Amino acid sequence: MTDAERKLWWHLRHLPIEHSHFRRQATIGPYFADFACHERRLVIEVDGAQHNQPENVAGDAERSACLRAQGYRILRFWNNDVLKNIDSVMEAILAVMHQNEASPPPLPPPHRAKMRGGRGTERPSRASNTNAATAASVEAIAKRTNP
Repeated sequence: MTDAERKLWWHLRHLPIEHSHFRRQATIGPYFADFACHERRLVIEVDGAQHNQPENVAGDAERSACLRAQGYRILRFWNNDVLKNIDSVMEAILAVMHQNEASPPPLPPPHRAKMRGGRGTERPSRASNTNAATAASVEAIAKRTNP
């Protein structure tokens, strides 16, 4: 863990927001996120200078696209910003966290087996029942907030 990651980790562990449990080096698909809050579908990356090199830019873009496809929002900060301006970094993170409170995170994509017509198409699975319940909850919240 870099000094910048260590500093941000200390601050993330002390967030006063409910449902803000972050994991370090969280596995999401084939990738590891520096920090992830699965409940709020938020990934935070702390990048060093190597992420500015042309050979790494394309890889970061591909990785970000994969994470977004799974419903995650991604915040990226440079090491220097975390080390020298942690208050602004935390303000940006808190702003996104509060924004997520106002609008629930997007639903994850459908299960792969259902997309390719494999198992799970004969009868509804628990996952589809859960997604239906989640969708109903999202609609109910939207109706309450948008009269």
